[in-house]
Amino acid sequence: MSSAMLMLGAFLVEAICGWPNWLYRSIRHPVVWIGSLISALEAALNRDRFTPATRRALGMLTTLVVVAAATLPACLLVILLPETSVGFAVEVAVASSLLASRSLYCHVLRVTRHLEHNDLAEARQAVGHIVSRDPAELDTAGVARANLESLAENASDGVIAPLFWGSLLGLPGLAAYKAINTLDSMLGYRTDRLWTFGGFAARLDDAANLIPARLAGGLIALASFRLAAVRVMLHDARNHRSPNAGWPESAMAGALDIRLGGLRVDAGSETVDPWLNAAAPDPGPSDTRRGLHLYVRTMLLVALLLFALAVGRAQP
Repeated sequence: MSSAMLMLGAFLVEAICGWPNWLYRSIRHPVVWIGSLISALEAALNRDRFTPATRRALGMLTTLVVVAAATLPACLLVILLPETSVGFAVEVAVASSLLASRSLYCHVLRVTRHLEHNDLAEARQAVGHIVSRDPAELDTAGVARANLESLAENASDGVIAPLFWGSLLGLPGLAAYKAINTLDSMLGYRTDRLWTFGGFAARLDDAANLIPARLAGGLIALASFRLAAVRVMLHDARNHRSPNAGWPESAMAGALDIRLGGLRVDAGSETVDPWLNAAAPDPGPSDTRRGLHLYVRTMLLVALLLFALAVGRAQP
């Protein structure tokens, strides 16, 4: 079976089933395993008494160890599994655990429902589970912006990018990407303690998402059937603080005719991001619902693209 067929199967399984709660309670989740390894290595190696050069080197070593720890078992699994329908099913099940299309939808939907019921306190609490910023001072528009920004960025990081690398390099490529992305999410903050140690991981994540983020932006724009999404993406994506997140986020802003960005609070410090689609109004609860509809259409396009790749590679 081709890598594209493997990714299509994994994508469908995860979209339908997700990661069951009973399984999470029993063995947690592969991303939790990766995160635990990162936390242990960071606590052991990122010591204040070390020089910056030593901490940078140890951060690079941590990144390589974590990526290897995720990739080597995937390689062994591919080698050891029989080339039968049972072996393919096992590989699909493992690959599906490294995708997040269903969980992303559910998290964003939870915030959306609280906004629709004018329950700002619960909406803040719910959005705090999917964004790094402090939600305590967000108003309704701020929660809606955070929700839609997370939806757009994680559609790229949590779904399209892992499928991209999995289609190119199979299960090992998918596992390696997931390790890189988890490293960035835990170590890639620009604080005095973390940036020296985690800067290499953050730059590696930027490189790994260079193509997928632009692909994600294009797919969101295509799924919206709005030329404004393309226009805003091409005009505003480069203004984002991230070299990659601006592409899906600006496409989302243009597609929904709302603005994203603005004030954010991370790790106790306030920053003002450039506005994406600045002339448009702030989003509200109905816009987050429309964003979810757009996300579903984008995921359908992803499935069609994977199907086309799988069929194309199956041709003699």
